[in-house]
Amino acid sequence: MQERVYIEPKDINKDLMKGMTETPLWYWIAVGCLALGLLSAAISFGIMTNKGLGMTGLNRPVFWGFFITNFVFWVGISHAGVMISAILRLTGAEWRRPVTRAAEVLTIFSLLTAALMPLIHTGRPWRILYWFLPYDFSRGIWPDPRSPLVWDPAAIFTYLTGSILFVYVALIPDLAVARDRSTGWRFILYSILSLGFRGNPRQWKLQAVAGILLSALILPVFVSVHSIVSWDFAVNIGVEGWHATIFAPYFVIGAVHSGVSAVVTMMALMRWLWGWDKYIRPEHFDGLGRLLIVVACTWFYFFIIEFFFGMFSQESPELALRHLQMFEWPYNMLFIIFLLTGFFIPVPLWLFRKVRRNIALMFWSSILVNIGMWIERFIIIVPSLQRKQPFTFVWGSYSPSIIEILIVLGTFCMVGLGLLAFSKLFPLIPIFDIKEGQILHEDIEIGRVKVPGVIKE
Repeated sequence: MQERVYIEPKDINKDLMKGMTETPLWYWIAVGCLALGLLSAAISFGIMTNKGLGMTGLNRPVFWGFFITNFVFWVGISHAGVMISAILRLTGAEWRRPVTRAAEVLTIFSLLTAALMPLIHTGRPWRILYWFLPYDFSRGIWPDPRSPLVWDPAAIFTYLTGSILFVYVALIPDLAVARDRSTGWRFILYSILSLGFRGNPRQWKLQAVAGILLSALILPVFVSVHSIVSWDFAVNIGVEGWHATIFAPYFVIGAVHSGVSAVVTMMALMRWLWGWDKYIRPEHFDGLGRLLIVVACTWFYFFIIEFFFGMFSQESPELALRHLQMFEWPYNMLFIIFLLTGFFIPVPLWLFRKVRRNIALMFWSSILVNIGMWIERFIIIVPSLQRKQPFTFVWGSYSPSIIEILIVLGTFCMVGLGLLAFSKLFPLIPIFDIKEGQILHEDIEIGRVKVPGVIKE
């Protein structure tokens, strides 16, 4: 149940627009550190582009490494927006209100980052132009639209388009508030983006209908995106451990697990840095914690099924792969860390209400989850490729170079910078959602006493 905390409407406007009007010292420190990390990644990418993929740890037969692992990870993080916003909106969960905007914005920047990783992985990202320009046609080089790798950009950019539209429609009332409180270039910007929104009954009705329709329409795209990413592996029947039929739901629920955990991390930072204690309260972390328990247990069930499918088959290649993942260095250590951080440490903690309402514990446990989920992607990709394959005459182990590490760290800096830039232009907590939630609260009479009611969830 959501607890009632009444806040004056003018205070809501002032507090939630604080990020747009104030620039504290920590903001510039964070921007400087993240920009330095992103610059290091850009320099590393420049060196890799100049020298070639030999600067990385990629080799035969491990052609996919940190870059593709990071791609799958960020696609997973992007599922937070739909899970938190669309599904909870359709189910009428009131505790979602302060959380939705941050989750939706995280989805956009995660997808943009994920889309960059395959291009970086190619080592020659400009070659994507050959799909649109006829230069290579004269050389007899033709794009292959039948390749399964074409499915990814189609799904990702469809999801990205839907997510941007989803965020923008929900942002329109807040843009109108910002327009009425701004001057200069901000007034011009918000006047254009708010589309003449004045808050009359017809506009509010259209706003509500659009939110529900977009929530329903984006759900199939949400499911399809990570299913298609899993099919990148499933269609490679020559690689042990990749062609499990359970991969699609396993990847989707794993993506939700990491995405919701990333939202918890982001909400804790917003509460601490901007001082939004009145809006992001312990009961919101309690709701996210309960959701995470269900998601984590479902994901672990799929993990057990997928893992033991290969063992029950009693096929020697599958058994050899599982032995490599569980008992051979360094994958055995990574396997243990992944299980501990992804499930066995955080989930028992979340079972206790006091832990779910402890923001610091929720913050650190959510970080542990995403560390574990990143390692899980790595364990799926690299050991399967490293195991000796038929018709592969050169075998090498995979060890990431400093170039790869800096580029991967740079993607986290890129997402952080994007969120900070967004907070300077738009409110990270939806103003109209908070006000609407307060209107829905009513006092109820019990005998002769009036007490605050709670919203039915």
